[in-house]
Parts: sequence; structure tokens; C-alpha cells
Amino acid sequence: MDRMLVVVFDNESKAYEGKEALQQLDAEGNINIYAYSVVVKGADGKATIKQDDDAGPLGTLVGTSLGSLIGLLGGPAGLAVGTAAGALSGATIDLNNARIGADFVDDVNKTLSPNRVALVAEIEEEWTTPVDTRMEAIGGKVFRRGLSDVSDTVNKEEVDAMKADLAKIKEEHSKARAERKASLQENINQLDSKIQSWMQKDKERTDAVERQARAKLQTLKEKASSPRSKTA
Repeated sequence: MDRMLVVVFDNESKAYEGKEALQQLDAEGNINIYAYSVVVKGADGKATIKQDDDAGPLGTLVGTSLGSLIGLLGGPAGLAVGTAAGALSGATIDLNNARIGADFVDDVNKTLSPNRVALVAEIEEEWTTPVDTRMEAIGGKVFRRGLSDVSDTVNKEEVDAMKADLAKIKEEHSKARAERKASLQENINQLDSKIQSWMQKDKERTDAVERQARAKLQTLKEKASSPRSKTA
């Protein structure tokens, strides 16, 4: 099952130890890691990505569930990108992209207080004991949530409503007097721009999901064909 995993530690040293343990579990075949990063919650409440080589097989945080979750962990203070400068530049950060519930983010943020550190990862695991045992031994608090299926229902309904509104305004514009046409045309332009923006956002999210799916499949294929898996 694909899951989002967050393990909160008291300091960076423990978080990096947790990262090594997670990589070892992957090497042993207990889990598959798709993406991971070490994130520090600063005294100001901002979440800072500490390394730029932690995106894992997905190659980049942009457009991924992991990237969106990291942004959400920044809370109201937002996200400060550290040595991974630009890793989330232009990324859409919301619950829909993260594919987890608001309650999960709230639960993590209650524990990920300022000056604490989190190991955040998108993984596949069949059972929870291997990860829990390793992380708890290091002193980590484990949070996990299965990733939801991507759904465009909310966005589609919103776009359909805006399109219907746009059609009505255009109809009104065609019948309006000259002094009203300019104002209505401005409304038409603004609404049309918003519709195009929503549609572009959906396309980017769909493309990102497809890229992630291909990257995950390639990762599993490479592991299946590796000498280690053949001799296991």
C-alpha cells in the first residue's frame, strides 16, 4: 500500500539516523521508498528542507504528494526552502495534491513543534512493524496515512459552475447597453482567466501524477531485476 510517512525526531542527528534506517529497510526489501526528505521546523514555525539530494527516485519534489505535504507542514508561516533552493518553486501546495486529510497534517504539526525535525517520505509498505520498530528505537514518533486516489470531482464542479456563470454573463453582455458592456466585459475577462488558471492547474496536477506513477513503476522494475532480488 502506498503511504505518506512522517517520523518526528527531537534533532537532526536522530532524523538522519532515521533516514539511514529507512534506506536500510528499503535495501532489505521491507519497504519501497519513492521519495523522502528531512525537514526542520524552525523557531519561527517555517519548515525548511535540509538536503537537496533527498527527492529519491521521483527526482524532484515539484508536483508530488511529498512536496505538497512539506509545504503544508510549514503551517501559516509557510515554507522556507534551505539548501534545496527551488525544489518546490511553483509547486501547488494543498491537501488535494498531498492526497491526505487535514486531520493528518494537524496531527503531525502538533508534534512537529518549532526546533524539531521530521523525516517525511512516500513509501510502499505491506505491514507497519519494520518501520515502527526501527523508528521508535531511535526515538521517533511515527505518523502514516494511506494516499487517497486522485480525484478531480471538486475542481470539475467548480470549473463547471464558473463556465455556467461565464455563459450567463456573456448572454447579458450581448443584450446590455453600451455603458454596461465595458463593466461586463471586465467580468468576462476575469472569470475566463480564472477558468483557464484552474484548468491549467488540473493539467499540471494530472501530469505530475502520471510522472510519479511512471517513476514508481520504473523503481519497482529496477529492484525486481537487481541481483539482490534475484538471489533473495
